[in-house]
Amino acid sequence: MAAELFGLPLALLLLLAGAGLVVAEAFAPGAHFFVLGVGLFAAGLVGVALPSGLGALALLIMAAAVIIATGLTLYVYREFDIYAGSGKGTTSDSSSLRGQTGRVTERVTPTDGEVKLESGGFNPYYKARSVDGTIEKGETVIVVDPGGGNVITVESFADRTDDIDRELARERERTERETESESSS
Repeated sequence: MAAELFGLPLALLLLLAGAGLVVAEAFAPGAHFFVLGVGLFAAGLVGVALPSGLGALALLIMAAAVIIATGLTLYVYREFDIYAGSGKGTTSDSSSLRGQTGRVTERVTPTDGEVKLESGGFNPYYKARSVDGTIEKGETVIVVDPGGGNVITVESFADRTDDIDRELARERERTERETESESSS
């Protein structure tokens, strides 16, 4: 007699549970449900294919099928980096957002707004605050403070000057002062 649970053969329940988890992956992507779902689905298929007179041996074979299929699926996900796309679409922590660029999707003020970061992970939309002033929709921004939560502080990329730009400006001013002092002598 085949193992039953709730009046249904265990193999059929495993098949249905596996299929349900694979479908659930579509609603919550990230390989959370898919790996186990494939394992359960494979065990259900093996159980359906097994002769009915095996009894406890069938349970052991299905358990082995879960372990093997889950392990293989996890290996394939990690080896081929299917979801992460070579790590390009993920962030490891909030500090990795510092220096990221993006576009304003809702006008950003010192108290409110939203941006879409170019490499912001699975959900690239973040609530944002400006350093000062208003940044209009469509402008390019750079993250100056990742904040540690889902609210980041940004600055307009057009207003941004880096160390090189500041040094070049200082050098121009120094050269202009020297030129003026030489011409007045």
